[in-house]
Amino acid sequence: MTSDGDRPDHHRGALLVYAVVLLLAFLVAGVDLTLRVVSIVLTTVFLAYFVRHLCFAVSASRWAELDLEAPCIGLESYLPKLAVLVACKNEELVVDGMVGALLDLDYPPDAMTLVIVDDGSDDTTGERLDALAARDDRLRVLHRRPGAGGGKSGALNDALADALGDIDAEIAVIFDADHEPDRGALRRLVRHFRDPEVGAVMGRCVIRNGVESSLASTVFIDYLSGYLVNEYGRQALFELPAYGGANCAVSIEVLRALGGWNPHTVTEDTDLTLRVLLMGRRVRFDPTAVDFEEAVLSTHRFWKQRHRWARGHQKCLRDYWWPVVRSPHLSVMDKVETMMFLWIYHVPVLCGIGLLLTIARAFGIGGDGVSAPISLGVLMFAGPFAELTVGLLLGRVERRAAWMLAAFVPSFGLAIMAITAAYIDGMWGRRYTWVKTARSGGTTTATAAPAAPTAPAGLAAVAADVAVHLAPGHAGPDAGPDAGPDDGPDAGLLAVAGAGPGRSFARRDSRRR
Repeated sequence: MTSDGDRPDHHRGALLVYAVVLLLAFLVAGVDLTLRVVSIVLTTVFLAYFVRHLCFAVSASRWAELDLEAPCIGLESYLPKLAVLVACKNEELVVDGMVGALLDLDYPPDAMTLVIVDDGSDDTTGERLDALAARDDRLRVLHRRPGAGGGKSGALNDALADALGDIDAEIAVIFDADHEPDRGALRRLVRHFRDPEVGAVMGRCVIRNGVESSLASTVFIDYLSGYLVNEYGRQALFELPAYGGANCAVSIEVLRALGGWNPHTVTEDTDLTLRVLLMGRRVRFDPTAVDFEEAVLSTHRFWKQRHRWARGHQKCLRDYWWPVVRSPHLSVMDKVETMMFLWIYHVPVLCGIGLLLTIARAFGIGGDGVSAPISLGVLMFAGPFAELTVGLLLGRVERRAAWMLAAFVPSFGLAIMAITAAYIDGMWGRRYTWVKTARSGGTTTATAAPAAPTAPAGLAAVAADVAVHLAPGHAGPDAGPDAGPDDGPDAGLLAVAGAGPGRSFARRDSRRR
C-alpha cells in the first residue's frame, strides 16, 4: 500500500495456504472437529483480549479521575520552540474554526510558528487560508500541487521543512483540519518532553458534533472509552500509549532520526508509534490536553474511515511484527502488549469468523448445544462493552445515555465488515491511496471566556458544564430559541461531556459554505 499510486505488495499466497490448510483439516479430521478446534482458538484469543480490556477498564476506573483532577505542573516553566502543523485537503467547511482555535492557543508567539498546508485542494480551502493569513501574520500557508504524493505524511513533511526555515523548533505539534484545540493544549503536550526518553505525546480528542446523527453519538461514546479507558490503561499498565496523529506532539530530533513521516502508509500515526518505540523512545498520553474534532455522520463515511484505519494498521502489523519481536528496547511484556495492539485490527476479522461459527453451531454444525456459541459471543462483546461503560462513567454523561450502548451492536457489525473487507483488500494487494474523511462543518467550539493556563481540564470542570447542559428543560445546542426540553436528539447527553473549562458547542449553518 502506498500513497503515491505504486502497486502495493500482495499476500495472495498466504490466503491460498489458509484455504488449503482448512480444506485438508476438513478432509482429515472432519468438519465438526475442525470447527471445534477453530472455536477453541477463537475463544483463547477473545479471552486474552477480554482480560486486556478488563485490565484497562479497572485501571481507568481506579486512577483516571484522579489524574484528570491533579494539579497542573510544568505549564509555565518549560516552553520550547514549536512548529504547529496542519495538513488540509478540501476542508472549506472546517478550516475557519480550526484556524481561529489555533490562533487563540495560549503559547508565546515568538516560540511558535504555525504552518498550514493546502494539499492540492480543489475547493475554496486555499483561498480561505490565504485570506486568513493576510489578516494575521502568525499564520503561514503552504500550497502543494495536486497529486504531489505522500498523502498526509507528504504534506506534513513539507510543512515541517518550511517551518524549520523560520524557527529553530524542538517539537512539532500536529492537528487535523477539523480539530479545534483547547487554549492550553500546547503547554500540556510539550511539558512531557523534559523527559529525554519521551519521543512523542498524545492528547485527548473529544467529539464536538455528537448531536448531529445517531452514528456521531455512538462515535462520541467510543472516543470517551478509547481515550479515557483504552489509551489511559495502556499508559497506566505498560507506558505504551499510541501516537494518535492529531492533537499530538513529536520531537523534531526524533523525526529527523526517523526520516520524517512515512509517505508509504495511510496510517502515519500507527507507523510513527512503532518507529518511535523501536528506536528506544517512549510515547506519553496526557488526558488533560484536550481538543475537539468532528465525528463522521453517515454509515458510508464510517465505512471509509474504518476501512482506511484497518488497511494502515494491518500493514503496520505485517511491516513491524518481526522488528518488535527482536527489539532490544522492549521488555517481554512490552512486546506482548505491542503485538496485541498491532493485532487489534485483525480481531474484528476473527469476530466475523466467530459469528459465522456461532450461527453454524446453532444449526448443529461443528457440535451440538448452545452454551459454546453463547460463551464465544459473550467474549467477543464483553471486553469492549466494559471499556465503553467505564468511559461513560468517567465522561459523567447522564444515566440514560447508557441506552446508547445498544447502538454499538450495529456499528460493531458494520466495523467487522469494513475491517474484514480491508483485510481481504490488503492481502489481495488491491491499490489503495489516502482517502480523506468528509466533514460536515455543522458544529464548532466557542470560548465563553479565556481559560487560565493553569486551570485543570479535568472532570471537576466537566461536571459543572454537564450539570448545566443536563438540567431539566435544557434544550441543547440543536434547539432553536423557542425550544423545549424535548428538542434536539439527546443534545443534553452529548453536548459537553469530556470538554475542558470554558468551552461550549455552537451550531453553524454549513450551507453558507
